[in-house]
Amino acid sequence: MTTARFERDRLRLARELAKLSQAQVAGKVGLTPAAISQFESGAARPSAETIGRLSEVLKVPIGFFARPVSQTHEGFFRSLRRTSVADRRRARAIAHLAHDLAVEAARSGHLPQHSVPHLPVTDLDASREEIERVVAQVRAKWRIPPGPIRDVVRLLEEHGVAVIRLPLDTIDVDAFSLPFSDHPVVVLGTDKSDRARSRFDAAHELGHLVMHGEQIWGVPQVETQAHMFAAELLLPAAEIRDQLPQTADWPRLFALKQHWQVSLAALLMRARSLGVMSENTYLSAVKAASARGWRRREPVPLGTPEEPTRLRNFVRSPAGMAAQAELPSALIAAITT
Repeated sequence: MTTARFERDRLRLARELAKLSQAQVAGKVGLTPAAISQFESGAARPSAETIGRLSEVLKVPIGFFARPVSQTHEGFFRSLRRTSVADRRRARAIAHLAHDLAVEAARSGHLPQHSVPHLPVTDLDASREEIERVVAQVRAKWRIPPGPIRDVVRLLEEHGVAVIRLPLDTIDVDAFSLPFSDHPVVVLGTDKSDRARSRFDAAHELGHLVMHGEQIWGVPQVETQAHMFAAELLLPAAEIRDQLPQTADWPRLFALKQHWQVSLAALLMRARSLGVMSENTYLSAVKAASARGWRRREPVPLGTPEEPTRLRNFVRSPAGMAAQAELPSALIAAITT
């Protein structure tokens, strides 16, 4: 007997959440790897009894397998060579769960409609000036006032982006994003409790959503462009250029760090990229900072990272509690704690 509804992509997501291969799932369920492969490809449908066993082995509710899956690409990940396929796929599956929550949250009014502008750059060699113009358009559309952005995570949530923060269990994944057409998802790691780095990560992922979306991913150039976008968003050239020192003036740099809520490393890089600091001066400053141990832990801490609240508040609402019935409870708790 077959079930009335079975979304094959849900089996793959559940398996990737558990970081299991098809052969490993087959062994635990008592089937052949070929059977699991056929379920995931749509060539065969599991019986109700088999779905029950899959639910137990993969630790997801039976209703999880009936939910439709929104499609998007593999996601924007930095350091693809250093990120294992299993880690990347598990992280991507977690983002799909966040998207499930975002869809339900939007229905109940806990998350605004998606309003991230799509402003693609001309090519992979787009200039810094072109990316500055893109950022200026985002600032204008979102009515972002001059000066430091108070809370980058809140800014994304206010425009319909589902933001979550959770341990990614790997040093090679700090943050990533998936450009779902209705509610893009940005995942920020909790493995490194660094406010400045987290703000830059969030701005970087926004750059991907704005400039790249569904069109292009997985090449080094898009990461460079997203870095340039984040630098301009957090430290607009027109505002920061005259504030940056030409030499390693640490007290001044520390004051700028506190004011703009960015890292010392980002300020030094910005001074170099805007031509305020020469290449030799920049390298000397980086070496001096490294010798003081500041590359591992910078002075003048900025406090705890910004926290997403929209999905957390939704999960605690009556509508959110009902939505959780078809989602893995352990991962929902991790996403919204």
